[in-house]
Amino acid sequence: MKRFCHAVTKGRWVIIVVSLLLLIPSVFGYFNTKINYDLITYLPKDVETMKGEDILTDDFKQGAFSVVITENMNAKQILQLEKEIKKVDSVNRVGSVYDIIGYSIPIEMLPDNVASKVKKDDSNLIVVTFKNSTSDDKTLEAVQKIRDLKKNIKVSGMSATTLDTAQMAQSEVIAYVIIAVILCMIVLQIALDSFFVPVLLLGNIGVAILFNMGSNYFLGQISYITQAIAAVLQLGVTTDFSIFLYHKYEYWKTQKEDKKEAMEEAIAETMISVIGSSTTTIAGFLALCTMSLKLGADIGIVMAKGVVFGVITVVTLFPSLVLVCDPIIVKTSHKNILPNFKGVKNFVMKYYKIIFVVFLVCMVPAYYGQSRTQSYYNLTAGLPKRLPGVQANDELKNKFDIVSPYFILVDSDMRPSKTNKMVKEIEKVKGIDMTMSYAKLSSAGISEDVLSDDLRDMIDDGKHQIILISSKYGVATDELNSQIKTVNKIAKSYDKKAIVAGEGPLMRDMVSIADVDFKNVNTASIIAVFVILALVLKSISLPVILVIAIEFAIFCNTAVPFYMGDQIPFVAGIVIGTIQLGATIDYAVLMSTKYLEVRKSGEDKFQSVRTAMTASVSSIFVSALCFFAATIGVGFYSDMDMISAICIMLSRGALISMVTVIFVVPALLLLFDKIIIHTSFGFKGLKEAK
Repeated sequence: MKRFCHAVTKGRWVIIVVSLLLLIPSVFGYFNTKINYDLITYLPKDVETMKGEDILTDDFKQGAFSVVITENMNAKQILQLEKEIKKVDSVNRVGSVYDIIGYSIPIEMLPDNVASKVKKDDSNLIVVTFKNSTSDDKTLEAVQKIRDLKKNIKVSGMSATTLDTAQMAQSEVIAYVIIAVILCMIVLQIALDSFFVPVLLLGNIGVAILFNMGSNYFLGQISYITQAIAAVLQLGVTTDFSIFLYHKYEYWKTQKEDKKEAMEEAIAETMISVIGSSTTTIAGFLALCTMSLKLGADIGIVMAKGVVFGVITVVTLFPSLVLVCDPIIVKTSHKNILPNFKGVKNFVMKYYKIIFVVFLVCMVPAYYGQSRTQSYYNLTAGLPKRLPGVQANDELKNKFDIVSPYFILVDSDMRPSKTNKMVKEIEKVKGIDMTMSYAKLSSAGISEDVLSDDLRDMIDDGKHQIILISSKYGVATDELNSQIKTVNKIAKSYDKKAIVAGEGPLMRDMVSIADVDFKNVNTASIIAVFVILALVLKSISLPVILVIAIEFAIFCNTAVPFYMGDQIPFVAGIVIGTIQLGATIDYAVLMSTKYLEVRKSGEDKFQSVRTAMTASVSSIFVSALCFFAATIGVGFYSDMDMISAICIMLSRGALISMVTVIFVVPALLLLFDKIIIHTSFGFKGLKEAK
């Protein structure tokens, strides 16, 4: 280790130059990493609804579809618009009711429940299918080109809202970083004793963030959620590493005449402390990889990688920058204005038993509330109403009563009589608003010859025929999920290979998978962190105490929405607990490590806890404030509820974890001291404190 530390101080200029050169491929990788804005694609590929999507994409060449709403256009203008839409690259097929009835035949010849779904007052609907998938770049470009064709048309569907999400995320993501940096800078200017050190610290973290985000290029793609929160989280989680090293350097400067020797001592101590604590953070993030929903691995790998880059730059680049800029640091030094927290320490030491009782009492409503916090799964529910895709979807719902359309894929060879029998049975299911199939059109007197080639290809590819279902229930609601289950059962009774597909069925699978993931990922993160803590602290009981304390903080955080009557996006419900555990367990580790060190030296439990608080409370306070600052601004700024909710919960979680570690953890250490010293390595022969 000494060789490494000496190499860093000796080669400081080389490290700075190499780091700057590595920014070139990092920036290239950042701008060339594909961003995925469609969370549906993270469902496991073996899920039946995903197989249905593959059939629509590969066999029907209908990777996505949209419904275009026209205003104040007659039949002739609509058919002309269809021709223009067909010319758009990536558009596969286009069809409307006027492809069936032409200019002159009245629309009233269609069944009433069908006619009301295709025309309402001066508005008409055109169905457009795309060759590529919902979130494919070509599909999104096609949606935008269709929007640009006429001012009096609206484009609905998942691709339209995905395009809105992409455009909004792209416009906001840089602002997230700027807001986080400004707020962290304010905290660091207060917390540190030099005006220039925060500049170096944030510059160092900025390099680590670029290394991390640039290396995502090798992952192929990342989700827009990962792109939005990764930099902010990395800033909040790894800031304390640099603060720790700087404080060590300042201390050793008073002990060593040579500042390079002081830095070598600081690097050595930082590596011992930071590598141990960062391992728990990495484990917490990697626990997300246990999710069946691949979004977990997407976030987990990127964040774990970010912590690794953060540690590397803290023990290489940051020391180099501090040594080179030491004269500037000295010139810009100022009086430390951070409080010494003496009153907090005295309060905890005096009232630790009362704190423990309050902790036990609060655990009940915290656990109750978090277990009843509701999540929503509708991916468009958290988007602003002003977005064109959201407005189009709302018009379909409010004007045409088309709330949740989905499909049934059955064998093409199924007899029309059998198909009609199945459709009639499905129409009796509660909440079914309308059904459409070729067999139903035939029974209404519309022959195959009347249908355009595009319409025929839309509903039958020679292997499968599509039956359209329109439900009154919203996507991802319990009512729709129950309805889909019933429809699926009916369809399979007529065709064992039938598949119910579309947004509603996909979100139903998302709900069931997310419920399982929530339990699995929390269990995995707790086990992983417990094992690492047991190895790092060489104790069996202490990891249990620390994990319980942070889990209490997580319960308090996730219970807030329940008591406020709010719902949170399902992604937030899954990842918040794991991220908060991984990111804030360091606070508890910092305090308990010092407690063990002093306790093993022979001091009694009171002196050990007091010393541990003196050594760690300030660092915990600054670290938590940086985490809070990095996330709270983004939470209030973002118009996307998915991002806003995650960041607000993380910022609140940082403060709750801080309070828990500063007040509850010392109380637990004092109360369970006897158990700790009997279940931890290194206490043999130590007399218990009186």
